[in-house]
Amino acid sequence: MEEYVIKDGKKLRLGYTTGSCAAAGSKAAAWMLLTGKKKEKITIMTPKGIELNLDVEDIQMSEDSVTCAILKDGGDDPDVTTGSYIYSTVSLTDKPGEVHIDGGKGVGRVTKPGLDQPVGAAAINSVPRRMIDENVREVASMMDYTGGFDVIISIPNGEALADKTFNPRLGIVGGISVLGTSGIVEPMSEAALVDTIKVELKQRKAQGREYALLAPGNYGTEYIEHGLNVDPLVSVMTSNFIGESIDICRDLGFKGALLVGHVGKLVKLAGNMMNTHSKYGDCRVEILSAYAGLYGITPENVAEMLECVTCDEAIRVMREQGEGIDEKVMAKVIERGEYFLNRRSSPMEIGMLIFSKKYGLLGKTSNCDTLLQKITEETQ
Repeated sequence: MEEYVIKDGKKLRLGYTTGSCAAAGSKAAAWMLLTGKKKEKITIMTPKGIELNLDVEDIQMSEDSVTCAILKDGGDDPDVTTGSYIYSTVSLTDKPGEVHIDGGKGVGRVTKPGLDQPVGAAAINSVPRRMIDENVREVASMMDYTGGFDVIISIPNGEALADKTFNPRLGIVGGISVLGTSGIVEPMSEAALVDTIKVELKQRKAQGREYALLAPGNYGTEYIEHGLNVDPLVSVMTSNFIGESIDICRDLGFKGALLVGHVGKLVKLAGNMMNTHSKYGDCRVEILSAYAGLYGITPENVAEMLECVTCDEAIRVMREQGEGIDEKVMAKVIERGEYFLNRRSSPMEIGMLIFSKKYGLLGKTSNCDTLLQKITEETQ
């Protein structure tokens, strides 16, 4: 790619995701299979709205299928998959309108519940699957083909690369995941992200706001809109930089801040982890398991919780034991998280709300509703 962004005064080149590679390879293979002609360039539109024109390599054509590869380029973002070939093998089926997508060599397979794909499925996430499906169907429409397709994505060095990722810990075995929500890899330094947060909070303060609404990511803003009936544009996204965001709010003179986030992020605050990126540590299920043991869950169930991939799965284990153990655990998480947040924010008032996409509201500090009321009054 020739497109780039400027971050911290540096010119950083954009890249494209493994999902874009898989979609481009699948589109090219489908076109070659239906036309019988080679295609050495392929164009796709990414969900971000950026068009990619990619080289098609290692083309292998037969009567029944076509295999080809797209070279992964993550731009100037550090990415273990850059330089890897993402292969797609496409064959025709007699199932009208069906596009069946699966993973081959080097694509991981899900063995634990709670991830984007169900247990047993190839670790090809939802957006890449949709991109593959849409691009293959586009070719079918152009060629007036009404039958079905079988698409196999493979990454020859994927199994070796997986050891450099969190896939083994997540219960994804045999390779890496095919990922990407926008189709584009945009490099950005941590300092630049924190500066962006500071700019937004400065804007809010300049508008006369005394209370800030903070959300780590899209899950938080979705809950703010649909769970709290508040305009999500009121909030400022902190990404993983919760501690830095609190520091900025305090230094800018905000009277208070309310943090709304998914349990997978905010449970870490009970362990005083103010940067929630996994590269700094991951104590999610360990914290939940420790508190569950405190409130009487059996050692066997603690062991089961420690094997869970997600917090939702750990909560399920607690709920199955009854006796309100999950409620007691979340109350303790709120208590400990509030303690560490107050130490960071003083003298600014701080509150927190934790939710799950599966279970809804899980807990909130006693001042949460008051802070939310003040925030909404300021924005009316």
